[in-house]
Amino acid sequence: MTLSLLLALPALVAPAAPEPLAMVAMESPAEALFRAGRDLRYAQRWYEASLVYRALIRDFPTSSRAADARYWLASSLEQDQRWDEAAEAYTEFLAKHADQRLLGKEARLNRVRCWGIRQWDSPAASTGLANALSDDREEVRIAAALQLAKRRDTRALPVLQAGLRVDASSEACRLALLAMGVQPQAAGPAQGRFLVVRVKERAKAEALTVRLALGLARAVGGYLSDEQMRQAKKKGVDLERLMDQALNAPKGTELFSLDDGKSTVTVTVE
Repeated sequence: MTLSLLLALPALVAPAAPEPLAMVAMESPAEALFRAGRDLRYAQRWYEASLVYRALIRDFPTSSRAADARYWLASSLEQDQRWDEAAEAYTEFLAKHADQRLLGKEARLNRVRCWGIRQWDSPAASTGLANALSDDREEVRIAAALQLAKRRDTRALPVLQAGLRVDASSEACRLALLAMGVQPQAAGPAQGRFLVVRVKERAKAEALTVRLALGLARAVGGYLSDEQMRQAKKKGVDLERLMDQALNAPKGTELFSLDDGKSTVTVTVE
């Protein structure tokens, strides 16, 4: 099946500039399929792209391209408005490639969007959105709540109220609550509370101090090196739920401190 698909690729993909013979000779079958799927996506030929990605996943499951292929398969199905298939494909990607941090976040959000479109007709989609209300990523919880709010599903209310404290989604959550006939609650303990990031470099006498509004808690990751990010993961520091941790911690609490040998980053609640 794979050989026949590879032979058919020139007819599926729009003509491109010829590549050097050495590069073509070195390209593996899995890489050729991945490149063909990408070209088909760029041409917005979603159905053909999904066929190519499925072939790659089926015939080369241990390829280094398998994770990306699963994600782009789901994305192609979504673009083709095959919502149920796309949601299932995103779920499979998340189950098999839990280590994919950035694509994992996008996959969760995209899956919520697919479920939101199907929630009126698919019990599985409605259940998926309800389960997403307890996702460990704040933006996923809020996205699911906003989808459920379209059906006035009261299960979304606690997350919508919590979402009022998040700068990026506060207005959407406020409007969703009002549309459901619920009065938005005051932001509460988040007001007047900040995360203070102190970066002390070995070669400098003074530390750099940055004060972040609590709603910008996720920006803390931008001050960490790759080594400090690895340390955070090993220590169980949950950067995705930093705001929740800060809300429940007394002022003056040091949330964590990380050292990569060149600099020390300390985050406290003030």
